[in-house]
Amino acid sequence: MNKREFLGTGLKMALLAGMPLAASTTAIAQAAPYQTLKFPQNTRNPEKIEVLEYFWFGCPHCFAFEPAINEWAANRPDDVDFVRHAPPLNKGWTPHSEAFYAVEVLGETEKFFEPMFNAIHREKRNLRDRKRIAAFAGELGIDEQKMLDTMKSFAVNSRIRQSMKNAMDARVSGVPSVVVNGKYLTSVSMAGGHQQIIQLIDELVERERKAA
Repeated sequence: MNKREFLGTGLKMALLAGMPLAASTTAIAQAAPYQTLKFPQNTRNPEKIEVLEYFWFGCPHCFAFEPAINEWAANRPDDVDFVRHAPPLNKGWTPHSEAFYAVEVLGETEKFFEPMFNAIHREKRNLRDRKRIAAFAGELGIDEQKMLDTMKSFAVNSRIRQSMKNAMDARVSGVPSVVVNGKYLTSVSMAGGHQQIIQLIDELVERERKAA
């Protein structure tokens, strides 16, 4: 998936001037592994340091990133809160966003999340509309009609609107992206790879821990 990254300063833009397009992503990652948000965002639990991942089920880069972020999340310190958002940055992503928030509302995220990713990227299943997604949820033991109704519900629509507002305020332009404690935006391409972004997350978490 093509992903536009933002440069933090005019100097960095000048350094990139004249470089071929193919080299620009690497140069940005080296120059700016993260951005500091101009306006810090509220977090879900102010008592903890929040790590927020923006993703899309249909994104192959998100699928490739999941093992690394899942391992990190499973071993994160007690003072760190891990959150996911699935804003439909592209209109075609909407059914997947609805599915994510529907299983969240239904309390079935653990049952649905990994199988949905695997069905799309390993099994190459066509899960692009509500009815097919609801039928797939049924295969996993989730009530198919409840899933379909919840995907169309006010509660899910509200969560989608909020996730879109948060993503726009943070200037998220692609996925996977990560926001640390409502202050720092990074991504796999900005950081330079899976190992690098995990290390960066830990460094930013430690910075916030010391600041507190």
